[in-house]
Amino acid sequence: MNHALLLPILIPLFAAGAIVALPLRAKRVQRALNAAATLALLPVACLLTARAAQGGIASYALGSWPAPFGIVLQLDRLCALMLLLTAVLACCCLLGTSSADARRGRYFRALFQFELMGLNGAFLAGDMFNLFVFFELLLIASYALLLHGGGARRVRNGLHYLIMNLVGSSFFLIALGVLYGITGTLNMADMGERLAHLNAGSLPLAQFAGATLMLVFGLKAAVFPMSFWLPQAYRSAIGPVAALFAIMTKVGIYAMLRCDALVFGGGSHGGVLDTFMHDWAWWLAIATLAFGALGALAVSSLKTTTGYLVLVSVGLLIAAVTQQTPLAWSALLYYLISTTLCTGALFLLADTLEPEAAATAHAANGTDGVEPGSLEALDDSAAAAISPAPDGEALATLAMPMTATTAQATLATVAVLATGNPAPQRAQKANTADKIQKHHAPWPSNAAGLLYLAAAVGAAGLPPLSGFLGKAMVLAATPTHDAAVLWPAVLLSSLLLIVALSRTGTRLLWAEPAARAAAFAPARAPRGSAAKLVACALLLGCVAAATLGAGLLRQYLDATAAQLFDRAAYVHAILPAPDASAAASSAEPATASPAASPSAQTNGS
Repeated sequence: MNHALLLPILIPLFAAGAIVALPLRAKRVQRALNAAATLALLPVACLLTARAAQGGIASYALGSWPAPFGIVLQLDRLCALMLLLTAVLACCCLLGTSSADARRGRYFRALFQFELMGLNGAFLAGDMFNLFVFFELLLIASYALLLHGGGARRVRNGLHYLIMNLVGSSFFLIALGVLYGITGTLNMADMGERLAHLNAGSLPLAQFAGATLMLVFGLKAAVFPMSFWLPQAYRSAIGPVAALFAIMTKVGIYAMLRCDALVFGGGSHGGVLDTFMHDWAWWLAIATLAFGALGALAVSSLKTTTGYLVLVSVGLLIAAVTQQTPLAWSALLYYLISTTLCTGALFLLADTLEPEAAATAHAANGTDGVEPGSLEALDDSAAAAISPAPDGEALATLAMPMTATTAQATLATVAVLATGNPAPQRAQKANTADKIQKHHAPWPSNAAGLLYLAAAVGAAGLPPLSGFLGKAMVLAATPTHDAAVLWPAVLLSSLLLIVALSRTGTRLLWAEPAARAAAFAPARAPRGSAAKLVACALLLGCVAAATLGAGLLRQYLDATAAQLFDRAAYVHAILPAPDASAAASSAEPATASPAASPSAQTNGS
């Protein structure tokens, strides 16, 4: 049964290899392989989640080399939850990827599978070095996916993303080297046991290495001040890639949870990183909340706004991590599910709602060298000046491309201003009304507007969706001495997010369609928009399910948080018994005694 732990890694690995090996002309086979591998991850994740829900910790020793010497994969409730969330998001991203999206780069489908392999491997890794390896694998794939489609903007933002993460990876290795020098092991459970009995002379060095490691995970999660790269990088990616990236920042949160509890003894008295988490990481989380909210208010495009929404969620998640209590961690896991699904839905919607606005801005400003309708044209500084107010109708008309009809309207307006005679204006308005009745703008549709409303409500944390419930759970779990800071920060950031999302929705759903209708240039739905809307609806359906089933989900998450703090269960499930030296040298897997811990289960090979 434990062989199933390999499937989330092997399925995308073999699929990516097969896609690369196939000739370029075999597009249909590549598409079928990509779809089959991605869809297969969903039942596998459900199977592993059902296994983990029984309360056990399963492990798999590769090559039958027992821990701490061999490579070990481990499965617990948290790992299963992240695997299931990744599988759901990947399936929706697959549905939202059109043929035109895939054709913008040569190896898109293979890179997509490599990204899934890195994500799943990071969640299953039972030792620090393999966590680093899978981190690098998913980051390498994300570099290429970020550049998918080409363009100067993607190259520039991808370079910033690459440099930041390379620096983080270097410090990751430095911290691992220090910890290995202190403990002599890289297995997480074994390292935690040795750090718990560390002598006082080596404690400052361990604290330095642990703080460095947490800052590296914070960089991966885009905590302030290491978060400037994220909004522009995610904005440069195509919609399905940006939606998949919504789970990538959560890998940093996952690593912080895993290492703080299992390795550094978070939540217990005298944890190695208690001082750092309470005095430093806490204030970095509050700063991330403030930076994300103010950034969302300062930009106009939907993708950039969603990028700052990700930062706000990261700030709240890390603030909950620093509290190091099962109640807070259970709440943050619920909020993590909600914000990942909502931001993924918004990234998919951005591909359907903004291309026409980008083309309008391009035409209005006469920019050369930028492909109309491409993401390179989505510069906030080049957005068209469109006013939704009735008295701004003339300005909205002037902002549109100068067709023969708009030229007549402009001349009529000038004639009214010059002569004071409203008769030409009345005639022009009557003619305009007749034409508008004949040319209803088919896009954005009512369905797109409703999906945007639901995603915005969930992402901003408004009732009744799970975003509000998650924020309320985190605030309820906050101790009194921290509540005076976190409560105002969360409430003010939520208010700013409501303003930012309302402004963006007004522009995309009312102002720009009205301006196009006034210029007799109705927009049409971009190619592949129907599939993206369906994918967005599926993600929001999962949000609704998390809202309606909050009670049952919270029971699972409470057990997940309690399991994370039970270090003894991991030790008994992963490490061999002290008197099992013979078993350590044999090919038989080590077995944890059920009497030692209710969460321990048998290792497999």
